[in-house]
Formats: sequence, C-alpha cells, structure tokens
Amino acid sequence: MKAKNIRFFSLQENEQKADKKAAAKSLPKGYISAAGKIVFPSLAIEELGIEPDTTKFLVGTDDGKRKIKNLYLIPTDQDSAFFITRSGRGYSLPLELILSKGGIDYSNQKYVFTASIFQHEGSVGYALEISTEQASEKEPYTGKPRGRRPKDSQQAADQPAE
Repeated sequence: MKAKNIRFFSLQENEQKADKKAAAKSLPKGYISAAGKIVFPSLAIEELGIEPDTTKFLVGTDDGKRKIKNLYLIPTDQDSAFFITRSGRGYSLPLELILSKGGIDYSNQKYVFTASIFQHEGSVGYALEISTEQASEKEPYTGKPRGRRPKDSQQAADQPAE
C-alpha cells in the first residue's frame, strides 16, 4: 500500500480573522447652526482632545479659494484668537461673517462637518471638512391603500352597473 500525503492543520488556521472595518472609528462630526456658529457636540470635543475653557484658535481656510470647503483651527496663545463658548449640550465657535463671506448660506441650508487632526508647523491642528447635509429621501409607499376611499372613486363604486 502506498503512503498518503496528509496535510495537517495548525491552531491558527482554525481562528477567525478580526474585521478591520469594525476597528476603524468614524471621525467626529458637528454642524453649522442657523445663526452661523460652528457647533461641536461634547463627544466631538472629547474625541479631538480640545480643552474648551482655555484653548484659543486661529481660524483659516484654503488660500485662493472663494468658497469655503475646509476650515482649519490651530490652537494658539495670541490675544486676537477665537474662543470656543459653551452653548446648550455642546460648544460653539461664532463665525457668522467669515462663513457668509465664504459662500456658506447657513440660514437657508443645513451644513455638517467632519473633524480630523493634522500637523501644522509642529503643532496639532484641526481640519473641518464642510459639506451640505443630505436629507434621505423617503421611498414612495407601494403597498395596499388603507383607510377610506377618495370621494370620486366612492361615488363610482356606489352607482349600479347597467
């Protein structure tokens, strides 16, 4: 009888691989209020590691662009910097004139942003990518009609067929 080639399994081959997608965290989010304030929820402030009571920011945008798509917040000690203020459940940064001059119509449309951390000249900065909020469209109802019939179809059904 001929010897058979047998492949043996290891313990590692029987272990399930972890999903890498589940480990990735989503970026902190916020929105622009109808009054022109950049609103950070408390959770976003914690995730970014911002000390809202003591931190002042230099606020900037991409040079040479007419419409604001990104805002950059750089922590600084200068006296002519912007403060974050407490508002409701979160914190806000009032930038009404800057946003309106930058082409953001915050009073008529809802804007949201995602915040990320980047390095700027040896210090940590925060990049806010601004986009419009996409309202999810409701699918039309295609099921069985419920309730009373409309008056026109009710009269046609009541008349006897001749």
